[in-house]
Amino acid sequence: MKPIGPLMREHRIIERMASLLNKEISSIKENGKANTEFILLAVDFFRMYADRTHHGKEEDILFRDLSRKQLSTEHRKVMDELMQEHMQARKMVRSLLEAREAYSRGEAKSLDNIITLLNNLTAFYPVHIQKEDKHFFYPVQDYFSRKEQDAMLAEFWDFDRKLIHEKYQKLVLRLEGQPETKFEPWP
Repeated sequence: MKPIGPLMREHRIIERMASLLNKEISSIKENGKANTEFILLAVDFFRMYADRTHHGKEEDILFRDLSRKQLSTEHRKVMDELMQEHMQARKMVRSLLEAREAYSRGEAKSLDNIITLLNNLTAFYPVHIQKEDKHFFYPVQDYFSRKEQDAMLAEFWDFDRKLIHEKYQKLVLRLEGQPETKFEPWP
């Protein structure tokens, strides 16, 4: 398996969540109210799965290794765009959480903000995923030898293995009043 295999599988799950966001938009328009529990779960999904798990592997491993290669101008440009898009997605998800909190407090305009942000996320992810799947992942694999690809894939698996520990160690640290950035992975 090539390293892009797990990344593309993760894309399929993210696409499924985007479909669920569309259903929530329809439900809000039909019922005039948001499902705050669903939004909270969606925020957690986008933060933990789409961003920390998926974008984490891209940024911390694939892009890191690509930055050590002599990339074409086009590939470097696309990689920079993808990094910017990841930051844009983080901002949208953070704004969605804020809109949900405002909605929970009864702020009138927050429902419109929730709809806008859900629409933005459902418009963003298919385009972002297509850029990675169709225009970036396949050509950049040519920069890596088979041995480098195997090492990257092994690093992806190790990255995933540590995530659950990272999430809950940070939770305990936060609840203890300590800085959350003090994650100590297991060997």
